[in-house]
Amino acid sequence: MANETMLQAFEWYLPADGHHWRRLQEEIPIFQKLGLTKVWLPPAFKGTGPNDVGYGVYDLFDLGEFDQNGTVLTKYGSKEDYLSLIQSLKEAGIMPLADVVLNHKASGDSKESFSVLRMDPANRQSPLSEPFEIEAWTAFTFPGRRDTYNDFKWHWYHFTGVDYDAKHDESGIYLILGDNKGWADQERIDNENGNFDYLMYDDLDFKHPEVVSHLKDWAKWFLDTSQAAGFRLDAVKHIDSEFMAEFIRYIRSDINPDFYVFGEYWKNDAAMTQDYLEQIDQSFSLVDVVLHMNFYDAGQKGSQFNLSAVLDGSLMQASPDLAVTFVDNHDSQRGQALESTVEEWFKPLAYALILLRQQGLPCIFYGDYYGISGDFAQQDFRELLDKLTFLRQHYVYGEQNDYFDHPNCIAWTCLGNEEHPDGLAVLLSNGDKGWKKINMGTLNQGKVFIDYLGNSTDEVTIGQDGWAEFPVEAGSVSAWVDRDSLVN
Repeated sequence: MANETMLQAFEWYLPADGHHWRRLQEEIPIFQKLGLTKVWLPPAFKGTGPNDVGYGVYDLFDLGEFDQNGTVLTKYGSKEDYLSLIQSLKEAGIMPLADVVLNHKASGDSKESFSVLRMDPANRQSPLSEPFEIEAWTAFTFPGRRDTYNDFKWHWYHFTGVDYDAKHDESGIYLILGDNKGWADQERIDNENGNFDYLMYDDLDFKHPEVVSHLKDWAKWFLDTSQAAGFRLDAVKHIDSEFMAEFIRYIRSDINPDFYVFGEYWKNDAAMTQDYLEQIDQSFSLVDVVLHMNFYDAGQKGSQFNLSAVLDGSLMQASPDLAVTFVDNHDSQRGQALESTVEEWFKPLAYALILLRQQGLPCIFYGDYYGISGDFAQQDFRELLDKLTFLRQHYVYGEQNDYFDHPNCIAWTCLGNEEHPDGLAVLLSNGDKGWKKINMGTLNQGKVFIDYLGNSTDEVTIGQDGWAEFPVEAGSVSAWVDRDSLVN
């Protein structure tokens, strides 16, 4: 079975020209060459305006079809182009994943009055006021869509909180009062800031039966319409975990039993990540935030970082079948809310760690493959990623042995299997030039290995006992393969 690889097919600063769906469609031959099995597409729903990256979601039933919030197209294009891209990806054998934003709604159509408590932003369990009345943009009637596909209307009682009081022209965190209102249950939500149910905009109340029923109606419509094969779930640590697990169970039982899901649980805490997986009955995968933060720390600390501990606490290590591994994404890139960009010098090492190992589902970031322009410009790593994905497709198989025995120089091998018999040795250094004595097995005796990445010009001949010494340059990565296997 071929190794899986995913692409996050966007970054934050893409041009808002409505052509991204078409650009991605033109890149499908490249995706196939990279061996991609899944492509994570950005949110396709109408947002706050034509420049919305997709996370200020306004109307889940508008995929770039209706004139709402000053635009027909979304930032990425039209509904027609989106559906065409999904169909083309599926025809190419690539699973299209839709980025779904359920936590909040933005840019309401009219104001409503209701009672609230103003809450302490540092402790959302602690009120700063007595109950009082505000006005907020909580009525969503979607006049541009005119009840097409669905006639549900959102009102203040469908939300738990808002961040703007239009009556007094003040911003804050306001807990909506009423029957069965309040933040999500403390046991089923992230506990940062006392209770991290509230993130932004108008926060959905997943205790309200109308909200739950409507979101199931939407999921059925969206999946029938788009034919997307999976979801990336945004901001799940801010959403009631019981709702989230039940929502995915509904999709798999009533719509698509093979539906793939992974969630963004952004928490640099191994124990809490494992606890969340238990809360959702391990029903979907999570992004490996601990591993990403290890990469970030490694890039910052250089040779002072203990490279032999780079996997410690990661999902890749603890729950590999549920780990979506990544180096950077749209939130961690420069200028964003969760900025934790991995230093450019360390990115080749980080990508080797996710693409040349068998644990986890690695996700390549669009900004790393195609580069990023503008105020937060970044070089592309296309040449490197082309090579690493080639190795992943042909060499990352069989018995995997680790040589994580030095704080500045580590290595591992993949010894191959019947279908992919050629071995691979990977070495990383975050300090001086180093070397490792490695066993490639007697099947490789006498073979000459070269660094496919081209960072080392040496040739290594495997001894009759299967052992050899492999070098790696300072602050670099080398991926050693049988020279003759590249010709075949």
